Amino acid sequence: MSRQSPSKLKSLLQSVPPGFLIDSGWMKRHAISRQSTSAYVARGWLERVAQGVYRRPFSRGESSEARSGWKIPLLSAQWLMGYGFHVGGMSALDLRGHAHYLRLGDAPSIYLYGEDVPDWLMKLDTDAHFVRHRNELFEDPALGVDDATFSLSDSAEDGLTLSPWLWPIKMSSAERAVLETLDEVPRAISFHTMDTVFEALVSLRPRLLARLLMQCRSVKVKRLFFVYADKHGHPWRKHIDISELDLGRGDRSLLSGGRLHPTYRITVPADLLPGEASDA
Repeated sequence: MSRQSPSKLKSLLQSVPPGFLIDSGWMKRHAISRQSTSAYVARGWLERVAQGVYRRPFSRGESSEARSGWKIPLLSAQWLMGYGFHVGGMSALDLRGHAHYLRLGDAPSIYLYGEDVPDWLMKLDTDAHFVRHRNELFEDPALGVDDATFSLSDSAEDGLTLSPWLWPIKMSSAERAVLETLDEVPRAISFHTMDTVFEALVSLRPRLLARLLMQCRSVKVKRLFFVYADKHGHPWRKHIDISELDLGRGDRSLLSGGRLHPTYRITVPADLLPGEASDA
């Protein structure tokens, strides 16, 4: 492996935004030796934050939110180091504004989908708790995943082209995220929570939903989707042709003491059955 000159190595490190992380894999791909890495730490060009993980020091006056937040480590892994995972499920719905009531507590859970989530990211001390999920729900693992951008905070300075708040997060669309969330019912997400979230999903895109449902490998998810979709009757529901989908055969049981839905043959709480009043 060829070695780069000190000036080129320093220039390479300066291309990393302040506060962002790089790991030993990134170092290896850029022909930075362990000796050089140790020298950069000694000179203050890098800070060691975990085994094989380093941070370019924050700029002076950087906010405490940036210093302890989960976004910089996540964006570092996605964009600087090229790990192939995305934020999905309830986290994506929350970040896209469909589940604001879930922003309770000091350490929200951030659901990461993919086989390429680095172990060090799961162990970092941030203001959130990362949860890893396998990305097997759809035939196409990238369908419905896009780059979600977020605006700078009001206090941010102009011209910060490398600001972490300007970098997009690879994230499930609302259409994909709702199906990922349904996959967690009732194991990690309650029927009532899902019902509350579904009530607010008035502007989903039926074409993308139809494609995702066609590729969805879970009969449970597809049946539950239509249980909630029929109950809430949002305008997009009439544009989805259920006859084109494989909903499997036979009855499916999700909970003890539930009621069998007469159309979708899956056990759910009584208030999700047609004609039943919602349980406040």
